[in-house]
Amino acid sequence: MTFWTQWFRQPQTLWLRKALFQVHLWTGLAIGLYLVLLSVTGSALVYRVELERAFQTPKPAFEPNRARLSQDDLKAAAARVYPGWEVTRVGTRISRRNPTIEIWLEKDGQKKERLFNPYTGDDLGDAIPARVEALNWVAELHDELLLGELGGRINAVGSGVSAVLVLTGIVIWWPGVRNWRRGLTVKRGVSWTRTNWDLHSMLGFWGFLILAIWALSGVYLAYPDPFADFVDRISAPDAILGQRPGDIVLSWLSRLHFGRFRNAAWLQVIWVPLGLLPTAMFVTGVVMWWNRVLRKRKLEHAA
Repeated sequence: MTFWTQWFRQPQTLWLRKALFQVHLWTGLAIGLYLVLLSVTGSALVYRVELERAFQTPKPAFEPNRARLSQDDLKAAAARVYPGWEVTRVGTRISRRNPTIEIWLEKDGQKKERLFNPYTGDDLGDAIPARVEALNWVAELHDELLLGELGGRINAVGSGVSAVLVLTGIVIWWPGVRNWRRGLTVKRGVSWTRTNWDLHSMLGFWGFLILAIWALSGVYLAYPDPFADFVDRISAPDAILGQRPGDIVLSWLSRLHFGRFRNAAWLQVIWVPLGLLPTAMFVTGVVMWWNRVLRKRKLEHAA
């Protein structure tokens, strides 16, 4: 029986599949918690733009023809609201998008950054509300693991390793031509261990494409320059920047990674639970490993 015939009919007997299974198993265990972290924070950030807008301090309407208070008047207004605090900075510019003045205050080592109405001098609230700070913290955790540039490099490597996990997973998923339907659904009326196995296989098959896209886009978002340089090399010199096929592909990589769609915001509802797919894969994978390895060893020792 040739290699391809054996792969087609009985892939479980091939040494290559057994080797890839080990690679998949130990890679998944090694980076599983890391993937869970990105999975949970990624789902939480699908509605980041909408949440930031909802959490921001309410702002007054922009009135370009209305007289603004002077800096001295705004400073005096802040001093009235916060007696005993020293005003250390008063903003000077407002815009249609941000018709507020930011004022900084300090007292006994404590600092406040507040937004004031430039027309009335009313105190509007924190320049960066606590909920926005929490949302930004989650974003930094997802994007950089709270490690700055180092975290970005770790995410690039982690995305590359995730690609190995996804590719080996789809290879070992193949159960042979007679049983190929087995990996598409969860069979009813079987043991919980078989249900867990079927669930892992089913999620891996149906989620293969989006998992692969997340892995590739993770590398791109960590190191966008090589991707942009490649697009420049393969694009026509007179092509319009941003409308080249490569630019469109990279744009879609970002959209699919974060689940943000300009004309189909309803898809975000799907992206929130979909983002938890790596978590489900890790949990079912750990259960499989525990049942096949640790539980088996305990039974053998007990015997």
